[in-house]
Amino acid sequence: MSVASIVRPYGDTTGDGRVQVSFTLPVPSVSADDRAVAEGAALQLAGKMGLSPAMVVHTKPVGPDFTFFIVYGRVSHLVDLSAVTVPEREFDVLSPAEVNLRIRTALGRELVVVGATIGTDAHTVGIDAILNVKGHAGEKGLEYYREIRVVNLGAQVPVEVLVRRAADERADAVLVSQVVTQRDAHLTNARELAAAFRAAPEFAGAARRPLLVVGGPRFDPAEAASLGVDKIFGRGTTPGEVASYLAHALAPADAR
Repeated sequence: MSVASIVRPYGDTTGDGRVQVSFTLPVPSVSADDRAVAEGAALQLAGKMGLSPAMVVHTKPVGPDFTFFIVYGRVSHLVDLSAVTVPEREFDVLSPAEVNLRIRTALGRELVVVGATIGTDAHTVGIDAILNVKGHAGEKGLEYYREIRVVNLGAQVPVEVLVRRAADERADAVLVSQVVTQRDAHLTNARELAAAFRAAPEFAGAARRPLLVVGGPRFDPAEAASLGVDKIFGRGTTPGEVASYLAHALAPADAR
């Protein structure tokens, strides 16, 4: 282990171990007396988290019964960069031309993608960034690809509607974005999605279930199998990564 692989947090000066954390406690802070108790509680928590010394640098009431804090302090922990593991991507990122060629060669037809947000999630920024031609992070979305046909159903689509539409469109892949994560709603919705496609009579017998792909900022890509889906994309995913994965999974290079 080299010395260079060991680092500590940086705040004011190199290696000072200073960090800033924020959290909410179910304590009031409207009055001066309440505020003093609330900040004492925040410092107690900071101490148990290993911040010493610690100071409360911001306090804000959240309604009459909750308080939001920002605490600044020093930790003694070190980070070993040599112990960091980064999962390897199982596919190469291809250019749009390469994706189109793979699909045309392997499938001999357009690859059909149906996308939506499900449940009560009304946030379409994520799904639109991947599907719409304008794309995201300087990359064109899947609508830009000549060999991909995109059906974007928008927001708050009931799972049963998504299943029927996927069957009607003969979808090769279903893409679902989930941004709302309160009480792990994104995990619950992903499991419901997988269960609905498993039980759907439209995909019984010889009918092939479409590839199920979910994404969102709070998903862990390692949870795909436990949620019953084929692939999970986390925050920072680009349209090119999704297109390359679809080509890898549905139009392998050695298919003729």
